[in-house]
Parts: sequence; structure tokens; C-alpha cells
Amino acid sequence: MHPAEARRRDLGAFLRSRRERIAPDQVGLPRTGRRRTPGLRREELVLLAGISATWYTYLEQGRDIRVSEQVLTALATTLRLDPHERGHLFHLAGHTSAAEPTAPAEPLPPEAAAVPHLLQPNPAYIIGGTYDVLSHNQAAADLFPNLTAPTEHPPNLARWVFLDPAARHTLVDWEPEARGLLARLRTLTTHHPEAPHYRRLIDDLHTGSAEVRAWWPQHEVQPRHSGHKRLRAPDGQVTEFAYTAFHSADHPTHTLVIYTPLKP
Repeated sequence: MHPAEARRRDLGAFLRSRRERIAPDQVGLPRTGRRRTPGLRREELVLLAGISATWYTYLEQGRDIRVSEQVLTALATTLRLDPHERGHLFHLAGHTSAAEPTAPAEPLPPEAAAVPHLLQPNPAYIIGGTYDVLSHNQAAADLFPNLTAPTEHPPNLARWVFLDPAARHTLVDWEPEARGLLARLRTLTTHHPEAPHYRRLIDDLHTGSAEVRAWWPQHEVQPRHSGHKRLRAPDGQVTEFAYTAFHSADHPTHTLVIYTPLKP
């Protein structure tokens, strides 16, 4: 499928998924009898957003039409999209920033590759745009078993989370962690629709993971962020870590992630 056609298809699916999660009473509409579909009907959404029903139907059908920022803003407001979802909607509709990088990241400079080793004993690694692990220290290798083990693919955090059984043991809260990662991958593939390395990764995850096949159609999106994570060591001991992400000024697709254990 041509990238532009795939993007239009994803736009329609994203709009449907967000329309179906809005209950009528959330937007001041009365609850009526049984509905055949969840959420708002198309005619209700277009009435609230003040846009053409035919135009909106074309959007959900993935037709090749150009939609204005005014219409997108009305849809984002009516669908109660958060800032990240709103940005995702605009990207799918073709309103992208010319300044945003669309090419794969350049190779990791040696001075940047050395940073995780300088942070030992705190686990640290650098990932690229498709979650390839570009550099890591020994503490990270110990904390994430098999993540950096030799395979047919370069070490990759997404493949590890979804395809390596060790991840389900290590990540105490595996499902929310995996869902969040997939939502961030959805965002990245939208921002880089013509990059084959993103599509190859998603195809591999679909092939190997039933969860990816079930969750991908839900069109969840999420930015990269810092936070807390509970990890289980090989001996079974669970430790909560704070993790912090830093983006490279020279290569925005490179992200340094540092883990700090939290005291009980």
C-alpha cells in the first residue's frame, strides 16, 4: 500500500476509534435506546463539530481529500483529544512540521556512545527512533536479560518487550508497559510514514505478538516520557526505578535513558 493511502486509512480508523469512545452524555446529548455502535454516531459528531457530514464520511472512509486545519481543530475539540492525540490527528491529515526529521538517525557518535558507560552503576542505554539499542552499559544488560544478546536483528527494546519471554518476567507491570510502548511506536510511524524501517518493525511485531495484533487497531498514541517502572531481577527481587529520558540536540531521534533505583 502506498504510504499516503495507508496514512488516510489510519486517519479514518483513528477518527472512528475516538468517536466510539465518546458517550453521548459526555457532550450533552440525551441517552436514547439501544445503539448499534458505541460512542457517538457520525451525524452527532458532525453536528457538534459544525462540519459537513459528507466531508467527514469521506475522512473515515480514507478518501483522498485535503482537510483544513479549521476542520481538524473542530474535530479535535469535539472528540476531546489531548494535546498528543491532537498532534497525531494533524500528522495523519498531512499537516506536519517541515522542521521535523523524517530520515533515520545518523550513526551514534563515539563520544555519545560512551555516555552510558560513564553512568555505571546506574543502568543506562541509548535508543534510536525505532528503539534499536545503540549503546548500553553493563548495568543495563544485567537489568534487562537478553536485551543485548546477539540475534538476527540489532538489539531492539520493542522486539524484546513483545517477543522475548524474559521481558514478561522482568517487567512486573508488563501489559501497561507494553501498551505504552506500542502507543509510542504508533506515534513514530505516523510521523515517519514513508520510512520502511518503522514499517518492518511493526510488521515483525504483528507476526510475533498476539497482543500487538489486538492492540494496534485501537490507535492509541503517546509521547516518549520519563516515569517509574517496577523491574524484577533474575533472583525474583522487585525494585522500583525512576527512569529519565534525554534527547540528543544533534540527533533528536537518539534518546538516552537512565534508571535510578528508588529506596523502599
